[in-house]
Amino acid sequence: MRKFLSLRLLVCVVALSSCSFVAFGQEPQPAPGTSLVPFKLNLGVEASQQPRDVDSAIKILFAMTLLTLAPSIILLMTSFTRIVIVLSFVRSALALQGTPANQILIGLSLFMTYFIMEPVWAKIDSQALQPYMNKEITSEQAMTEAAKPLRTFMLAQTRPKDVELFSSLSRQTVASAQDLPMKVVIPSFIISELRTAFQMGFLLFVPFILIDLVVATVLMSMGMMMMPPATVALPLKLLLFVLVDGWELITRSLLQSFAT
Repeated sequence: MRKFLSLRLLVCVVALSSCSFVAFGQEPQPAPGTSLVPFKLNLGVEASQQPRDVDSAIKILFAMTLLTLAPSIILLMTSFTRIVIVLSFVRSALALQGTPANQILIGLSLFMTYFIMEPVWAKIDSQALQPYMNKEITSEQAMTEAAKPLRTFMLAQTRPKDVELFSSLSRQTVASAQDLPMKVVIPSFIISELRTAFQMGFLLFVPFILIDLVVATVLMSMGMMMMPPATVALPLKLLLFVLVDGWELITRSLLQSFAT
């Protein structure tokens, strides 16, 4: 009897499930007098019908591209490269691993870069940006005018030897250096900046190396061979650096090295 009741209950459950499945699979019928509008999903980009819209879209794309290249422009076309390399050499010469921190060195380099490049930015603003915003010149003319102050600054810090190297490799023949394209001026400027930064770094290392040699010689003469020379030399380096006001000297030397 129990088996018979269980069998009947199972049949009822299967029947109810079949009915609900059929009802769920049926499409809903629209009410009389109404029309069923299906759901539409449209993915794509509609083509612009006006040339002005196309021109604005290209300008926006160009501006976004410039924003992505802005860090490279700051690093390679300004005084930032020389400054940050020299400050890194100072930290290495003092045998300090993480002091000052990278954030401090980069921040100081950025502010010094702004201080040095401010006259160049002012010329770019007056000769290119403001006329373009006032619709006095086109975007191509604005780019040409903005490149002139930067080209003048970079050529003033670039060795003629480096300029001749890239000019010969690119087979550029111009009447004056101001007519050189930026693809020649920028790499020449970078190579010159690296050379100047390494020269200043070498001069920074000389006094600290002498301190290491003196400390090592004294410890050897006293028979203290187990004492690491760096342990004694580090306080002496810091004392010498503070007594001569090292940060002021380095900052002054960096700023004067860009004087034209």
